[in-house]
Amino acid sequence: MTLQEGQRVKLAGDLRLTDPSEETEAAIGILSLAAGTPGTVDHVTEQTGETPEAAEYGRLASLLDSYGDTMPPESKKQLEQKIAALEPAWTAFREQGPRVRVRVRFDNGLVLDSSPQHLFVPA
Repeated sequence: MTLQEGQRVKLAGDLRLTDPSEETEAAIGILSLAAGTPGTVDHVTEQTGETPEAAEYGRLASLLDSYGDTMPPESKKQLEQKIAALEPAWTAFREQGPRVRVRVRFDNGLVLDSSPQHLFVPA
């Protein structure tokens, strides 16, 4: 289920936020949010996650569909081989589906941006 702008949500589970430089032991603090913390979706962004290989598969498959009948046999065979080599990347892309990121403004004023939607459930 894709979340909608303006929808009320709550955290699906406990969430711990740390400084990305935690590996260097330079973190200045940790913020933890409890499951059920309520908020409102401010913005929803869908990212396709399309890899260059998946995009190339789509381009080449379209080329074959459009001009395959008029191509010289050897060129058509080479194109089909390239498409076959890229098919696993295309299949993985199709199975993954779009990744949805949301910006949520919690009732306590905290804003989480570019968060995966699976962290939230409808309130």
